Amino acid sequence: MRISIHEDKNDAGKQAAWKGAGLIKEAIRKKGHANIIVATGSSQFEMLNELVTSNIDWSKVTAFHLDEYIGMPDTHPASFRNYLKERFVERITLKDFHYINGEKDPEGECNRVAKLIAEHPVDVAFIGIGENAHLAFNDPPADFETELPYLVVELDEVCRRQQLGEGWFQSLEDVPLTAISMSVRQIMKSGSIICTVTEKRKATAVKHTVEGGVSPEVPASILSGRKLVFLFLDREAASELTRL
Repeated sequence: MRISIHEDKNDAGKQAAWKGAGLIKEAIRKKGHANIIVATGSSQFEMLNELVTSNIDWSKVTAFHLDEYIGMPDTHPASFRNYLKERFVERITLKDFHYINGEKDPEGECNRVAKLIAEHPVDVAFIGIGENAHLAFNDPPADFETELPYLVVELDEVCRRQQLGEGWFQSLEDVPLTAISMSVRQIMKSGSIICTVTEKRKATAVKHTVEGGVSPEVPASILSGRKLVFLFLDREAASELTRL
């Protein structure tokens, strides 16, 4: 894992986008196309805003997203499909974007997107980590062993309270209990991983991810064993780190 610390979340997001854009361009140069994963959440605002302005031939890029709530229409303000349409997909011209639809038959949807991603080995994954150190919606203890590319997961209370705290929902009762998530192993199959984490509320998760050893109780800790993981932090998110 390569860690870089930046003055604020704007700078961290921009640096993450620039690094990721370079990796996408490299994949296009080598193969003629690139496959990427795009995350959601407040930590991705600045990164995505910069990424869409990059000089990339987006018509050669196929993208997937990480997770979606079960039973939520894409018109809901908290829908990740809605988030990505507004902040990414509708601002560029991609070759294709494969959304997760959690509105009906979750197991069937897992199988559908699993087949698609098997045909598109991922070059670059843009991700974040949660306040409980989750990756996608793989809350602790995460399943590090499943080979399923996507799975139905239950959301723990810490995760649900994070979604409430970020302003996506009016009450905890409004936050769904289940979601479809890309699995940890599928995320780790990515050629390179750009992980952007900002704000003080995630400082403890960052510390455990970087300094605590690999454990399913800290899902993001699995990133620490990979050379081609680039972790971009602002000073607040990095504030509890004791060694770099």
